[in-house]
Amino acid sequence: MEKTKPVEEVMVVQLGKAGVTDSFIEELKDQIKKKKAVKVKILRSAKGERDREEIASEVARKCNAVLADVRGNTFVLNKR
Repeated sequence: MEKTKPVEEVMVVQLGKAGVTDSFIEELKDQIKKKKAVKVKILRSAKGERDREEIASEVARKCNAVLADVRGNTFVLNKR
């Protein structure tokens, strides 16, 4: 039986009612350094009047990351 390489887990972070704060961005930057990809789930309370793609673009820009995908209320950031 062949041994398989461990699959690198994707970190999942929730964006809550506090929104895109400095501490949220710093946490994401740390997770992106540790992992190759970070999945962010946008909670309804965080959206307000803003579009999910607008939020995802802002977070990617502030984290200096690549916005890989936006599906529903979830988006994926990859390391540059």
